Amino acid sequence: MSAWNERREAYERSAVHRAGADLDLVVEWCEPARGVTALDVATGGGHVARRLRERTCTVTSCDAAAGMEPDVVCPAEALPFRDGSFDVVVCRLAAHHFDDPAAAVAEMARVSRRLVVIEDGLHNDERVEEAERLRDATHVRAYTKAEWLAMLFAAGLDVVDTALHPRRHVFEEWLSCTGCEGETADRVRALLAHVTEPGGEAWLDAKLIFKTLKRG
Repeated sequence: MSAWNERREAYERSAVHRAGADLDLVVEWCEPARGVTALDVATGGGHVARRLRERTCTVTSCDAAAGMEPDVVCPAEALPFRDGSFDVVVCRLAAHHFDDPAAAVAEMARVSRRLVVIEDGLHNDERVEEAERLRDATHVRAYTKAEWLAMLFAAGLDVVDTALHPRRHVFEEWLSCTGCEGETADRVRALLAHVTEPGGEAWLDAKLIFKTLKRG
């Protein structure tokens, strides 16, 4: 977790993480209201937790990296909470770092009384995956919609809504966030050439969001 402990400031500043229509939708799908209890899993820069608190929810944040300064330090695959502890459990732009995303989804379902909302990058191809791992060694894998649906169903979650949001990564900010530079950065850019916008300033992918309800 040493890499993550050094990244809080970068993730707090990151345009992709701190704002956007996708963040707005994630917050709305959590159905925020006074008295709603929420768990923000892999909180990172804390943007979801902050927005839900602004909407009068009672929020607990957790993250495997102590340097992210969560309320609770723990991996997503082993949440230290009782069954049904929260009205809603949310996880945004983090699952591609999980060693066992299916186990993490099952844990999120277990500790939720009703809602689970998850957002992550959508799998594109293996060139993008290789670029992601070169840029950030903590990247494990992005998943297809079919893979997500299988994990959610297996965890006892029924999908009630989905959304796909385009995402634009400005190379300079995206590479500097993890200290990727030199020949490695050049290799990353080459791998992403097929998804890079004209002019080369940024590359493009998409974020997939699920709103789910616990079955039964």
